[in-house]
Amino acid sequence: MNGSGNRRMSEIVFFDVETTAPSPAGRWWLLEFGAILVCPRKLVEVASYETLIRPGDLSAVSRRFTDVEAIASAPTFREVADKIFDILDGRVWAGHNIQRFDCPRLREAFADIGRPAPEPAGVIDSLNVLAAEFGRRAGDLKMATLATYFGIGTQKHRSLDDARMNLEVLKHCATVLLLESSLPQAMQLAGRDGAVTRRSSTASAHHRPAAMSQTKLPFAPAVKAVPAPAAGTAQKSGGKRDSLGKPVGRANATSNKPAPEAAAPAALSARPPRRPTAATPFHMILRHSRAILR
Repeated sequence: MNGSGNRRMSEIVFFDVETTAPSPAGRWWLLEFGAILVCPRKLVEVASYETLIRPGDLSAVSRRFTDVEAIASAPTFREVADKIFDILDGRVWAGHNIQRFDCPRLREAFADIGRPAPEPAGVIDSLNVLAAEFGRRAGDLKMATLATYFGIGTQKHRSLDDARMNLEVLKHCATVLLLESSLPQAMQLAGRDGAVTRRSSTASAHHRPAAMSQTKLPFAPAVKAVPAPAAGTAQKSGGKRDSLGKPVGRANATSNKPAPEAAAPAALSARPPRRPTAATPFHMILRHSRAILR
């Protein structure tokens, strides 16, 4: 394959067609074709083409085409078929819902004049791509809804304008998906309104740092210290006893004023021993807090 053929296969053409409503027999007429040639590396428009098309039945023209005279004086599809074929054939096709609507209408138009239809090097249907990757956060995924969601403008239902709007919608969606995959946690917090896709939530689970997903602390939790019972209560429930079975602390408790040195050991002996892991050293708490903040 020559260099020109390779170049055409790497180029993307965004296009859109406008048609009449189907007749009772299921016949569609093309009314307009518009396309832009896009550089795939920069996603910028490098060329464009648009044309009105006079249908075989002017009575089928929709009322939204108010300029009926322009349609009536437009070229027929046979007269513009060569140009449309040259734009589309061998290039990557892109558009919104083109696999179900635009591509079949073009093939029907070429079949009507007895000519083979152009063939794409590949097809990018933005409706299918966005439904799989972007989700329905923007609503029904119609071009008008997506344009409103991103604040791009109002869909005009004219072929060239819609093709350009389609490119801008894809740029916005791709940017959002890139941010969600690169900064999953930040984007998940920003999308608390429920506009987080399955892909972004899955990515956040895979990219979440291990330190933030820990559920167990590296130190034992502090246990609330049980207050020591009164001296009399402690002696009833237990404590040390002498050889005659009498509580050791009873004599000290009934004495008028025990010496400070003797009272301290008695109080310590009456208090139940603390578990070694009950208290958490402050330096360990501080160290764990710094690890979380990092």
